[in-house]
Amino acid sequence: MDPEQIDPFEQKRKEAGVLPCDFEGERVPMILRHADVKAATKDWHKFSSDAPRRLSFPTEEEVRSMRQFPLEVDPPQQTESRKLVEPYFARPKLPEVIAQVEALARRLVADALRQDSIELVRDFAVVYQSKALTYMLNMPEAEADVWISWGTHVYRDVDAAGKVERGRQFEAYLHSLFDKALAHPGEDLFSYLNKATFQGRPMMREEAMGIANLAFAGGRDTVINAVTASLGYLGGHAEALEYLRQDPKRIVNACEELFRYISPLTHIGRVCPIDTEVMGVPVKPKGKVSLCWSSANYDETIFPNPHEVHLDRKPNAHMAFGFGLHLCLGAPQARLVLRSLMKALCEQVQRIEILKAEPHFEVEAEYRRAVGYDALRARLIPLNKSAG
Repeated sequence: MDPEQIDPFEQKRKEAGVLPCDFEGERVPMILRHADVKAATKDWHKFSSDAPRRLSFPTEEEVRSMRQFPLEVDPPQQTESRKLVEPYFARPKLPEVIAQVEALARRLVADALRQDSIELVRDFAVVYQSKALTYMLNMPEAEADVWISWGTHVYRDVDAAGKVERGRQFEAYLHSLFDKALAHPGEDLFSYLNKATFQGRPMMREEAMGIANLAFAGGRDTVINAVTASLGYLGGHAEALEYLRQDPKRIVNACEELFRYISPLTHIGRVCPIDTEVMGVPVKPKGKVSLCWSSANYDETIFPNPHEVHLDRKPNAHMAFGFGLHLCLGAPQARLVLRSLMKALCEQVQRIEILKAEPHFEVEAEYRRAVGYDALRARLIPLNKSAG
């Protein structure tokens, strides 16, 4: 892919290290260099996460009523709430969960092979992400049917007029899950949060809702983007799939490189509590700053030949999952999902033929970046068939 499409920040990163950009009427400095982004993640006093519903781009002030824990708080609330939910977000490291996701990947790939062609975004990646999430949350796989209906993003996969209504429906759905767990407690996340203690008292429903909201909405589109973009890359580079098939131990490093190259989340916001200046750009009190993960992942001072995919790249200090206190809770799940897919492809697929690709472009005032696909139709050729 054209470097300008996947890394529109290259020139500004080299020249100034910052790109002032207009987001929803606010002038926001985007921090672009790896070292500067890393430093900002460590300074939560200056770059605070205490900005409910404002850290995402676009903001979610109109579509959800609660603060996402632990994403939208600073220590000590961040530290305690993260520790509270880590047992569930770490479930993808358990052998039984790994086995479940690997079996799911094999099943979905086998189903795709039986079709003449398949649309890989909505008919594969959305299904895969949704069903894999049930294992992490320790819920029945059938519950994923509801989640699949949401599309690629809980809030954004509807037109502008439907976003507020989708938000209302989503919150009602989360309340129903908590109510069901109260009536019939189990081993799922909702039952766990109903009994949780936070700050020396029973956790409030609003706080539990904030955790649940993050579990569903926080990493949905990013995992889907990672899956579809990886499939798109393999479709254009048959030699990459063969390289992994020759030695499956290469899959771990390869996935890390794909996460870096794809950078499924362009950036995230922070707020400056007081009047300050960020790399020469003034920021008013409560004004936003952008930590640009994708630009950091293409910083040529850290990654030689950053616009090329090197499946054996090591070390690989990418920031696809953020960095520091707010390192993505869902990283183990995302890694397991992509690794399991690569393993299933190596075992069953000779090559991927891309039939139609519609890249998704994130378009803002000062940049246009390709990330994932709006649609990706392909044919999977079984391993036991000839290349012709």
